[in-house]
Amino acid sequence: MATDIATKSELINLLDEAVKTQEMKGCCMAVKDALEHIVHSGKDFIEEEFLATAKDRYARRILYMDPEGKYSALVMVWDTGQGTALHDHAGMWCVECVYRGKILVTSYSVDKQEGDSYWFTKEQEVVAGVGEAGALIPPFDHHTIGNPYEEKAVTIHIYGGEMTWADCFLPEGDHYVRTRKELSYTE
Repeated sequence: MATDIATKSELINLLDEAVKTQEMKGCCMAVKDALEHIVHSGKDFIEEEFLATAKDRYARRILYMDPEGKYSALVMVWDTGQGTALHDHAGMWCVECVYRGKILVTSYSVDKQEGDSYWFTKEQEVVAGVGEAGALIPPFDHHTIGNPYEEKAVTIHIYGGEMTWADCFLPEGDHYVRTRKELSYTE
């Protein structure tokens, strides 16, 4: 399968334009539109080495890092059964778009917080397929993402900077305990 480099360049140009919008919600909507436009083109613009699964966890690879630090573009590959803990995005906006396969995204709202203990309500479960994107804007960014389906899934994530850590929320009795998790990239 040949990779369409022109389409990848077009995506980066569209993202550069989108992040010029200073207001967070407008920026996210412009990034969402750019991702959906490019993915709906049907062209393969992500190189093969980005599309491999990783053993024992989802793969997380840098597709592009804005030299001014305004955003980062990552490719994540989800094998069957792989997913995240309930987490946030460290105060950073994010747009996630399905490139291949489908994923299940579950959003949560915070009901109560006492120190590092949190009580959540499940808000919505969304099955997203190719070309479908969603925006996560703090403080409404608590969610899980996973692949309970038979085929691997590939998603593109655009963050408002480089996300090197996140707060994960691990279940403990009737609540969740916040734990900071350092994030890494897959070779």
